[in-house]
Formats: sequence, structure tokens, C-alpha cells
Amino acid sequence: MENQFIVSPSPHVHGSQSTQRLMLDVIIAMIPAWAVSIFFFGWGAVVTTLVAVVSCIAFELLIQKYLIKGPSTLYNLSAVVTGMLLAFNLPTNISPLLVVLGSLVAVGVAKMSFGGLGSNLFNPALVGRVFLLISFPVQMTSWPAPIASRASLVDAVTGATPLGIVKEAVKAGKPVSEVISSIPSYMDLFIGNMGGSLGEVSAAALLLGFAYLLIRKVITWHIPITIFATIVVFSGALWLANPEKFVDPIFHLITGGVMLGAIFMATDYVTSPMNPRGMVYYAIGIGLITILIRDFGAYPEGISFAILLMNAATPLINKYVKPKSFGEVRHG
Repeated sequence: MENQFIVSPSPHVHGSQSTQRLMLDVIIAMIPAWAVSIFFFGWGAVVTTLVAVVSCIAFELLIQKYLIKGPSTLYNLSAVVTGMLLAFNLPTNISPLLVVLGSLVAVGVAKMSFGGLGSNLFNPALVGRVFLLISFPVQMTSWPAPIASRASLVDAVTGATPLGIVKEAVKAGKPVSEVISSIPSYMDLFIGNMGGSLGEVSAAALLLGFAYLLIRKVITWHIPITIFATIVVFSGALWLANPEKFVDPIFHLITGGVMLGAIFMATDYVTSPMNPRGMVYYAIGIGLITILIRDFGAYPEGISFAILLMNAATPLINKYVKPKSFGEVRHG
């Protein structure tokens, strides 16, 4: 027969961009935040990132070769992106052995056990980060001080993050106005002059990466902007109701991992909804859960948990927002 029909699973419409090109764009978008981290934290930022990237590549290669026994997918650069994102979620003074362990969980458990890129339910880097946070809370919450820690790798000068300072003060019954003076200025917070994870400190650099991803059409605005808007509305309402107990929305946006999570992790193609309406629902959930954890939960930061919870809800959201088939007749 000359005319043969080939049956294959979706997707049936392909774009011009390859997975490798998309991942390369994400890497390029992360470079400004990485450069700022190197400036503030020094060699620790370099070592942590290199260890995470090399570990993720090695674990993916070994699992594919000896367990899955399938063709190598290292060329698509997804392991590099996973490694960089994991490093961005870690303090720069963390032990390299813990970075390797986090890489094993991210790649081996959260990614390859589901079948590799395109099949994972949860963002691999966040799974690795949350595993380390729960298993090694002291090491994961010993934040190096900017500038003062540049010359050290592990034995760095440490201090609390702005979110941690506010959380402990409010828990002790102190008003926000009393502790806000001990926190760096909003301009310092915006450029990244504060303690925190490697890649989350500079909102300015992350927004630069966001602009690049939008220009390159790697992501759309729906998830990041909706997360930001939800956080502003929800935290703003709490702040207006009681400004001595809750901080203002700008503080929430430029501290912690909101920028990093909203731009680089919540937008992951595999673990986020498939259409704009679903993306908005998903992002609203992330914003609400983030503020609930920050203001009422045990942890000062909630973006990682919020994204993972909404990753789990993504299949349900996709089912709800799935467009109706052409020619379908509504009954009843």
C-alpha cells in the first residue's frame, strides 16, 4: 500500500524550537541571577552550582545506561537546568555531599523514576530542595551573609534571612514596625544584598531573566504575573487589616523565593497546566498557599511547598479546563 497511516500519541503539532534550545534559553536567563550570587557569596556559589550540575548529569547518565537502558537524553540539557535550579534553591555554604544527595533525589526519584523528562509529576529541583530541607533543616537554614562570606566556602559568616527575621519577631509578639529597621533597605533587597538561597536573592536579576524568557517566547506571562498579583492582593489585604502583624506586599515579592519560583519553576512545561485558563487557576493556588505558609505556617518560606502542591493538582486542572472536542453536542 502506498498510503499508510501512522498512529502515534500526542502531541501532533510541533513548534520550531527544540527541547535543547528551550533549555539553553532557560540557562541563559539564569545567568544574571547566578552572576549576582557570585558577587555577593563568592566561590560558594560557583562550587555549589558546579557540584549540582555535574551530579545531575552523572545520575541521569548512570540511570539511563544501567536501569532504564534507553537512549541518552543528556544532549537536551534538561539535567543541566535541573542542576542549576537545585543549586539556586540551596545556601552557598552547604556541604557538597548534601548537594550530591539532593541531586540524586531530584534526578533519580523525582525525574527518572517517572520515565524521564516529560513524564515527571513534580518539579525535580524542588523535590530535591524540599527533601534536603526536611532531612537536614539546620544545614538548609544556615544562610551565608552577603559580601562577608565571599572568601569562604563552608565556614562562612551566617545570618537570618529577612523572612526569617520577621517570622521570629512576629512569633515573639513584636510588631513588624519594630523589626523592619533591622532589615536591609528595599533597594538592597531588590538587588540581592541579603541572606538567602543561591539564586533567589536578586529580584532584579531574576526579572531580567524573566524578560529574556518572554522575549524568546519560552514562557508566557500567565503564571508568573498571576502569582505576583495573587500575592499582592492576598498579602496586601492582610497588611491593611493589621500592619503590625503582617508585612506589605512589596516585601513578600522581593524576599525569599517568590521571583525564582514563579519565573523558573512554576512555569515548567511538564508540571504546569496546558492552557492559559488552567495556568491562571494554578498560579492563584500557588500565590495563596505561599502567603498562607509565610504568614500562618511553621516555615518562613512557602513557595516551594506551594508549587509542589499545585504540581499535584495540575492533572485535575487540565481535566477541568480541557477544551471540548469539535462537533461535540451538549446534552441536557
